[in-house]
Amino acid sequence: MKIGILGGTGKEGSGLAFRWALQGHAVMLGSRDAIKALAGARELNTLLNGKATVQGAANRDAAANADVVVLAVPYAAQQATALDVRDALAGKILVDVTVPLMPPKVDRVQLPNGESAVVALQRTLGESVKVVSAFQNVSAVHLKDEHHTVDCDVLVCGDDAAARETVITLAQDAGLRAWHAGVLANSIAAEALTSVLIAINKRYKVAGSGIRITGLP
Repeated sequence: MKIGILGGTGKEGSGLAFRWALQGHAVMLGSRDAIKALAGARELNTLLNGKATVQGAANRDAAANADVVVLAVPYAAQQATALDVRDALAGKILVDVTVPLMPPKVDRVQLPNGESAVVALQRTLGESVKVVSAFQNVSAVHLKDEHHTVDCDVLVCGDDAAARETVITLAQDAGLRAWHAGVLANSIAAEALTSVLIAINKRYKVAGSGIRITGLP
């Protein structure tokens, strides 16, 4: 699958890129600065040690050349980044990793206008884009270690069941357990949970607490 990652030079975006490239997906890192994206791609290719080739480009090119687009930018840049490539997203799945963290109080739940940031983005982009929410609760700390098992499940929310299934498959390719978690509106729980996990990390002095769904095979 061709995967374009907007904000792919950040910790979460590059970590997911590494995992997907290992599994043979064609990954293109996107950035507002194409030179920065190219540098990030070179860094990942060195880490991959010849096992795969990651490309780098401006966000628009990454979106245009992808089957699935991943939005992995800070909340402050979420809407602007997506709108800048809106025409390239039509008919595609957009996986939004956005968490509405508002520094400096990132360990406190702060939902913009009391709603999901991902739902707000779907409303902005319209029905031509299938927005799916996922990966908000996965710490980037160990994603670039191919031998490390990431101890966190992925909640996948979206209004299109087939699109959710595609993202679940991608999560599994990244070595993660993932579950259908219902419609896009349910993303508000995953977004809020990130601040809870940050608070746990601080209190117990760990880097990557996560969640597990029990009672399922």
